[in-house]
Amino acid sequence: MARRKTRSVAIGRVRIGGGAPVSVQSMTNTDTRDAAATAAQINELAVLGCEIVRVAVPDREAAEALPLIRRAVDVPLVADIHFDHRLALLALAAGVDGLRINPGNIGGRDRVAAVVAAARHRSVPIRIGVNAGSLEKDLLNLHGGVTAEAMVESAMRHVSMLEELNYFQIKISLKASDVPLMLKAYRLMADRADYPLHVGVTEAGALRAGTVKSAVGIGILLSEGIGDTIRVSLTGHPRHEVPVAYDILRTLGIRRRGVELISCPTCGRTEIDLIRIAAEVEDKLRHVTEPLKVAVMGCVVNGPGEAREADVGIAGGKGVGLIFRSGQVIRTVPEDRLVDELLAEIERLRQQG
Repeated sequence: MARRKTRSVAIGRVRIGGGAPVSVQSMTNTDTRDAAATAAQINELAVLGCEIVRVAVPDREAAEALPLIRRAVDVPLVADIHFDHRLALLALAAGVDGLRINPGNIGGRDRVAAVVAAARHRSVPIRIGVNAGSLEKDLLNLHGGVTAEAMVESAMRHVSMLEELNYFQIKISLKASDVPLMLKAYRLMADRADYPLHVGVTEAGALRAGTVKSAVGIGILLSEGIGDTIRVSLTGHPRHEVPVAYDILRTLGIRRRGVELISCPTCGRTEIDLIRIAAEVEDKLRHVTEPLKVAVMGCVVNGPGEAREADVGIAGGKGVGLIFRSGQVIRTVPEDRLVDELLAEIERLRQQG
């Protein structure tokens, strides 16, 4: 699919826009003032493949924890700041790689100029983060409520503040919990400016509903070439967000990381305990980062064909299964050995590169 052409900015070592791969972000839910807990969560997210992590900086104590966090992690950090421009200055001095602010809520022009000057000195991009739940009152009155047009106007109002200060290291997000609203806002913005877009559905919900909302909203935009970096927002531990983000990218053929597990829904033809086997295989392959396609199929109708298309797979029979690798049957094994034999074959495949 054709990607929308955008400017390029760099969040630390991760380039966003300008044709760079769509990057995956998340946000900590620890108390940022607890530097050890926050750094531990950031490092856990990095192991899962998270490429940029955002932390909330609600007060001075949180800002003063940033140097400790910065030294303890390697992943690029974004500081999320509202209302107090001094927190942005402290975060920049601490070595963060990006800011998420709305210039309109951190004070007057002199305060915005101070933040821009510090960001320019350190080559730190600023994300203009518009949220449907916190639009300016005058825009709500002008547009008759929360609309995509109001969201875009809010973003452009903030962008203009930075452009007037000759600052163009900008990326933009326009998030809403309502997917059609979010889609329209991003489409309108894609036609208005060529800044890279951070895409996501905000307040998407808990694991099941939030995954569905995020997959639909983010997936539609990415399929239209809109989106340069993504964050899946789920209620709960952020470790769940990163795999979902990569599943979205992999499903669209945009990026491949980790295992793509293909498993049949089961039916009356299934003669092995496929539900247990698939769940066990999925759980034991969570640590694998190499892009592999693994098939766990339950019967002889579609199983052999799907397994042959995978890097490695199982096609079940009556109490036994065929182990496939690169389209070839390797061996037949009893049901109670299927998971171990499949995992062993996957490990051999990984070691051979």
